[in-house]
Amino acid sequence: MFITFEGPEGSGKSTQIALLAETLEQAGWAVLTTREPGGVAVAERLREIVLHDKLTSEAEALIFLAARAEHAHSRILPALAAGKIVLCDRFSDSTLAYQGYGLGLNLELLRSLCTFAESGAKPDLTLLMDLDPAIGLSRRFGAQPMLDLGLQGAVPGSQLANRMEHRGIDFHQRVHKGFLAEADLNRDRTCLIDASQSIKHVRTRRWSEVKRRLPARRKSGGSG
Repeated sequence: MFITFEGPEGSGKSTQIALLAETLEQAGWAVLTTREPGGVAVAERLREIVLHDKLTSEAEALIFLAARAEHAHSRILPALAAGKIVLCDRFSDSTLAYQGYGLGLNLELLRSLCTFAESGAKPDLTLLMDLDPAIGLSRRFGAQPMLDLGLQGAVPGSQLANRMEHRGIDFHQRVHKGFLAEADLNRDRTCLIDASQSIKHVRTRRWSEVKRRLPARRKSGGSG
């Protein structure tokens, strides 16, 4: 089973991935947790370029796609073939939301390129952590995120901002709308989760959806 986590910055994806992996492993499932861009050595090197170097929009999209192609072939598909549940922090929906809706690149062309880069690795379930971008950015950078309010690389007491986080709030609002639009187009695999709620509430909501879709060959209990 291939499960992707999507959502705006600061929506709590990493926390929920770690909690879900722990629950599944305790229930006897073999689990692979991974991320995009990254997951394998080549893709991790591409991650550093795309998140920190100055690039055109087209180059940015193509680097993300190159990282995904290597990731899918080298890690995701072999894990699925071995019967593992793969949990991935971001996948093709992020390319469409960030580079398509956010940067204005041609969506239909991006869809075609995403399909090519995925190499058949299609998510069975996408958990969209839905959150107002302003709230998510404030979670990451403190009470007053300085984006189009003028982010200067780092906010005192927080981590450095990468190129995606550095962009103005208008960009992040377009990305958020893009995630919602893609969720509407892919209702069969996408579960919308209110990420403004407590970690416990999100965990319960997320687990109910995952548990419902787990393969029937093995039952799993617990509260996720």
